[in-house]
Amino acid sequence: MSTAEPTWRKSSRSSSNGGACVEVAGNRVGRVLVRDSKDKQGPSLAFGPEAWRAFVSELARRP
Repeated sequence: MSTAEPTWRKSSRSSSNGGACVEVAGNRVGRVLVRDSKDKQGPSLAFGPEAWRAFVSELARRP
């Protein structure tokens, strides 16, 4: 498992007006992290690669 700090990026669906924003870190071996961009010290969710692909695929299907 990587010991590197997560490299966070803001979702392309997030706006810059202070709304509901998420950040994703995909540089961790075997997991993708997701956090609230307004609470950078708060908790994050961890997804395995298959679960992340399923999550993103489902979101892409929605209008």
